[in-house]
Amino acid sequence: MSKVNSFLIPNVSTLPTDTQKAGQSNALKNGQASEFKGLMERELVRPQITPKDIGPELKVSTHATKRLQERNIELDGDEYVKLKEAIGKLRAKGGHDSLVITGKAAYVVDVDKNTVVTAVDRNSMNDNVFTKIDSTIFMV
Repeated sequence: MSKVNSFLIPNVSTLPTDTQKAGQSNALKNGQASEFKGLMERELVRPQITPKDIGPELKVSTHATKRLQERNIELDGDEYVKLKEAIGKLRAKGGHDSLVITGKAAYVVDVDKNTVVTAVDRNSMNDNVFTKIDSTIFMV
């Protein structure tokens, strides 16, 4: 019986305190960099986007609004900036009715009017045919 007990419950003379546990788990090993420091460096090095780079305000048509809701596509800040950047690049290359493909969805945009015309979620992209477009840009 004692062999089983010593196997299941080891002989522990002292337990570390909460302060000792926190100090050990939060301490950096020799040569290891802080994750926070790395995150800050990446964010500070990222190029800043100016309003000139992204052009005028982006509009979303009534049809596109319905499609965004039906297909559960969230047009968050990152996606919005990608669309505006894409429209700026498309305008510079002479695009008018264009397809913008991001990591989340595909958008048909009217470059001249700065308007999202429709949207298709990533899972449904394979089943759709995009017509009447003159250019495509990948903003993944």
